[in-house]
Amino acid sequence: MMLRLVARRFKGNNEAAQLTLMTANLAIRVAGIVGFFAVALGAFGAHGFKDLLLRNNTTEIYHTAVLYHLVHAVVLLILALRTPMRSGPFLSFLSGVLIFSGSLYLLAITNMRWLGAITPFGGVCFLVGWAWMVFAPERK
Repeated sequence: MMLRLVARRFKGNNEAAQLTLMTANLAIRVAGIVGFFAVALGAFGAHGFKDLLLRNNTTEIYHTAVLYHLVHAVVLLILALRTPMRSGPFLSFLSGVLIFSGSLYLLAITNMRWLGAITPFGGVCFLVGWAWMVFAPERK
């Protein structure tokens, strides 16, 4: 599929516009999936994992993961809806969700504290995404 998209890019301006639309559609779907899992994992934390999180004393860690996950799911959707779609910040925020929130979810559920050493790398991904939007707000 990716080769077909790349091949279309060289056929003309209309085809390049289709490539951008396809990329934006994929980004919207990814943002939707990220948002879906933010809500689902938040619900699991409040109900299904409640006793485990209390036993591990990691409820606040889990809440932090959900908060950053949900906020950045909204940011991903906003970026996906912009024209042109900003793939650099989008990928930075997506990486941040996976690494930052993902490591906190795992830490909270497994109580393996060494996972906390991974979390700052996700935080750096978030910072890169925000800095990218500050210093390069529009792609020309």
